[in-house]
Amino acid sequence: MVKMKNCCYQQDHSAVANQFNHRFFRAIVSPIIATLLCLSSTWEANPQQSPTNTKPIPREISPSPTPPLTGVSSSGSQISLNGRTLPGNWLQQSVKAGRVTTYLSDGPFRQLIGVDFLNTSNPARQPVAWFSSANKPVVLATRLLGGYRYLNITNFAQAAGWQLQINGNTLVIATPKAQVINILESQQPVASSVTPLQPARLVIDLDRPTPWQITQGELIKRPQTLTPDPDTVTPKSSTQPNREWIITLDGTADPSLIQRYAPPPLAPLPTSSPEPPKQLPAAPEPEALIQKVEVVNNQTVISLSVPFGLSPQINTVANPNRLIIDIRPDAMVQRDITWASGLRWRQQFINLDTERFPVVWLEINPRKVGLALKPIWTNPDTLTGTAPIIQTAQRYLAAAAINGGYFNRNNKLPLGALRRDNQWLSGPILNRGAIAWNDSGQFYFGRLTLEETLIAPNNLRLPIIFLNSGYVQSGIARYTPTWGFSYTPLTDNEIIIVVQKNQVTHQLSAGKAGETAVPIPQDGYLLTLRGNAVSDALQLPVGTTVTISSSTTPANFNLYPYIVGAGPLLVQNGQIVLDAKAEKFSNAFIAEKAIRSGICTTATGKLLIAAVHNRAGGPGPTLAEHAQLMKLLGCVDALNLDGGSSTSLYLGGQLLDRSPSTAARVHNGIGIFLRK
Repeated sequence: MVKMKNCCYQQDHSAVANQFNHRFFRAIVSPIIATLLCLSSTWEANPQQSPTNTKPIPREISPSPTPPLTGVSSSGSQISLNGRTLPGNWLQQSVKAGRVTTYLSDGPFRQLIGVDFLNTSNPARQPVAWFSSANKPVVLATRLLGGYRYLNITNFAQAAGWQLQINGNTLVIATPKAQVINILESQQPVASSVTPLQPARLVIDLDRPTPWQITQGELIKRPQTLTPDPDTVTPKSSTQPNREWIITLDGTADPSLIQRYAPPPLAPLPTSSPEPPKQLPAAPEPEALIQKVEVVNNQTVISLSVPFGLSPQINTVANPNRLIIDIRPDAMVQRDITWASGLRWRQQFINLDTERFPVVWLEINPRKVGLALKPIWTNPDTLTGTAPIIQTAQRYLAAAAINGGYFNRNNKLPLGALRRDNQWLSGPILNRGAIAWNDSGQFYFGRLTLEETLIAPNNLRLPIIFLNSGYVQSGIARYTPTWGFSYTPLTDNEIIIVVQKNQVTHQLSAGKAGETAVPIPQDGYLLTLRGNAVSDALQLPVGTTVTISSSTTPANFNLYPYIVGAGPLLVQNGQIVLDAKAEKFSNAFIAEKAIRSGICTTATGKLLIAAVHNRAGGPGPTLAEHAQLMKLLGCVDALNLDGGSSTSLYLGGQLLDRSPSTAARVHNGIGIFLRK
């Protein structure tokens, strides 16, 4: 993960109750805060009063994954595929003469069945390939609903011999029994433009088309080679370990195939013999590509050991029915799919000098009627928490999303700017890069600072250095009800000042970090004094009237209701402006070659959200390379987002850029919403 060591729901035209105005006093009773018990009745007695400096965030919670639609007879979020229950959205629509049309969402159709999506400029028609002719692809009708795109699989399923049934929330799919006839392994033809890193090809022969899946596994640890002489230092391998990839087919393999790839028997232990002459250990033999073939629950599971810098590229063909798996450094397939009006899915290799980087991005027309862009985070009731971006996006019915800013992996707290509907959820830190926008499709990029000042009588002015932030330094920090029901001290010996209705009502000595939760008043906030700032408590006795002034630098950020901070800033006004040192990033972070996320705007007013993965045959880009790649994509303003294992590009129930099992939990993101 690339980060310092160290959700709002889709807004609709329907009015909803404001949850923030109905929070009640919750706290852990302790001797330190026993005096706060008397505040409970005060806070509960005014549930309709708006909190000071805290504007409510309107949001709508949908009770089901697919909102009601005329003509939809049933819908659900589970699929039973040949007896295995898996997540996947579907719906059925009644048509004439008692017939029904069955729709399956993109994610399970690609990831559970193995259907490949082909390029299209028509969002209403999606050509697919699945054991079929490349010259005559099957074209499926689409429909958008509740953040998902559904494909009409009725005729497709009938042609494949599937049986479909509905069982409550579950679409039951039974496919004909299939058999794996043979597995052939050979060297793969290498194009002159591709660096030959041990390319290989597997051909899996089947007696009929059948669902298949591929899963990226863990790194494969090599057993350490011991030398006969205990005084000899075993040299460390200079090569990166292989990675496991698992191919699973709904069909049983011939027993001879299982035997062919059975692990060899263990070598017998050596008997005592004269001491052999000392010699350096031999270089390890290259690992076999196919590690094991086995049949589990009527599925054939093929485990592969793929060298670093390579990955599988899979195609299906008919007559004979085959999976063709090419292990290559440039396995990503180029795509250009208009997924919805104003929303385009693209992926291709981008050349940078002699390197080739796989880039997956979504191109969004923010001025298209029906598209909206919103910050999203894990839990609308608190700023604490992390979740996979696929889970957060689905919770809010976002059609698309990308991971956002930094956070502390340990305490799951934000480390940067988050603003929605003109309300600060979390303030910026360290003058880092941020993106701001409005509902009219206008954007602003820059390095952001929030300047808050506490103003008290006698011209007392005290700087507030952080707002609702997990970033901790000596000074005054402020925590509002947006932070959650309560605040638990992040450092030892904090002084906490309770402010209600612009008046200091209590002062507390918080003691050890992490021990006691202090409730946050709904009609005010907490001031946390750390380090040298604890002496400022003497100037703020109970009864003091206080106000807060707030502004951003640059002032242009004040004009935008939505802000997400990350950094560093990459491109501004068409020029690379990368200065990670100025944004207080470490030397290790700056030099690291890692998977990256980015967001940018183009000269034509389009918005791009992009994931850049490992270069062909090597690691991911440096920050400098990332800035150049974003410019090559046509970006005139661009911001680096959190990266590494956090990088996740979501579209309609699926991750486009990586296997979900390899994506880390993240704190926040940027969601794209479709409205009609």
